[in-house]
Amino acid sequence: MPTHIDRPCGGMNELMANVMTLEEAAEFLKVHPLTIYRLVKKRSLPAFKMGSDWRFNQESIERWIEDGEAAYTTDKS
Repeated sequence: MPTHIDRPCGGMNELMANVMTLEEAAEFLKVHPLTIYRLVKKRSLPAFKMGSDWRFNQESIERWIEDGEAAYTTDKS
């Protein structure tokens, strides 16, 4: 599973400390940013907008990965 991206919190609340930009999400998942755009467009990857920019909650993405792994494991058994 991908590791946590460490960023200084400096007064940010806990929820916002786990929010990633599109580029950070791409780095976290080790994919190209265009792959992130495609997944968001298909509504496959959990995301939300802040103004005109996409943001990604790290915990939601980790759950998305776990759910995908669980589905893959159940399909193969």
